[in-house]
Amino acid sequence: MAEALKAMYHERFLRDFAQIVRRRLPSFDADRFVDFVLGAGWDELELKARMRRISEGLRETLPKEYEEALTVLEDIAEECRGFPYMFFPDFVERYGLDDWDRSIAALEKFTPMSSSEFAVRPYLLKDLDKMMGRMLAWSSHPDEHVRRLASEGCRPRLPWAMGVPELKRDPAPIWPILERLKADPSEYVRKSVANNMNDISKDHPEQVVERVIQWQGEDARTDWVLRHGCRGLIRAAHPEIMARFGLLPAAGVEVEEWALSDREIPMGGSVEARYKLRVPEGEAIKLRLELAVTFPRPGGKSYRKQFRLSEKIAEGGSVVIGVRRHSFADLSTRRHYPGVHRLALIVNGSEMASAEAVLTP
Repeated sequence: MAEALKAMYHERFLRDFAQIVRRRLPSFDADRFVDFVLGAGWDELELKARMRRISEGLRETLPKEYEEALTVLEDIAEECRGFPYMFFPDFVERYGLDDWDRSIAALEKFTPMSSSEFAVRPYLLKDLDKMMGRMLAWSSHPDEHVRRLASEGCRPRLPWAMGVPELKRDPAPIWPILERLKADPSEYVRKSVANNMNDISKDHPEQVVERVIQWQGEDARTDWVLRHGCRGLIRAAHPEIMARFGLLPAAGVEVEEWALSDREIPMGGSVEARYKLRVPEGEAIKLRLELAVTFPRPGGKSYRKQFRLSEKIAEGGSVVIGVRRHSFADLSTRRHYPGVHRLALIVNGSEMASAEAVLTP
């Protein structure tokens, strides 16, 4: 089993980091810092809680004045690049809300070294208009990391992040930022724009449909953003979005085979789903094929998740054949339970065939 991501924070990492601080601040008490961070309950802390503990350790051992402590972190930031150093923006998130201008400048500086997407959230809650104004300015920044922060930081449903209910209720302040970034030269930025649109589509699908109508065909990069940003609406078979992306009802397509390799699968095992479709004679058709799995939950409840199989242009009269292996191994985001699992073949948003398999203890 792969080592948990939180394991990247260990005593050696902390002592190496403390030496970087000491080169800038010789009075820094490295032993006290390490002892504080690795104190009571450290082993039980998950990733973000460990980042927060490191921030708290810095607060205990750097100069007491926030501005002086932040200056130390700013001075060493170039030496501390990569995901492990997200405790730099976390320090600003935790302790800088009362020093707005200084803190926002620091988040802009830190984001190319790690990412400030989580740290901006309390600032959005404190003064949405002011923070969104700054993020709109960031959307024109020469650094792609700062431009991405403009989009990623205001996602209504940013995973693992503090919620901003006002943006979820009304995403109007987000759209000017996405407008500026929808054809950004950086794929890193465009992916964030698409993810933001997908977030918005879950609460305000009509707004996303409106932007697709306005923006589609303007630029190849924007078209990619729209397609990726509408993935949730496509999975939900939203009729106008399906039509906009050429996914019309698959009239005349016949399923000649939908078979599972096993009907009883041990916990942690896998199953192969085989499919064969025949396309009617005539014009070519764009096909999007998905595997929909209904997972049982304790208490008699269940939920369904769709997995993309393929998306292609199929010539009239052709046969489309494929195999997909689906694993029932537990993931950090999905736990499996014994019982009946329904596996269905979805063609252009419509269920065309299904079969059941039992996951056994």
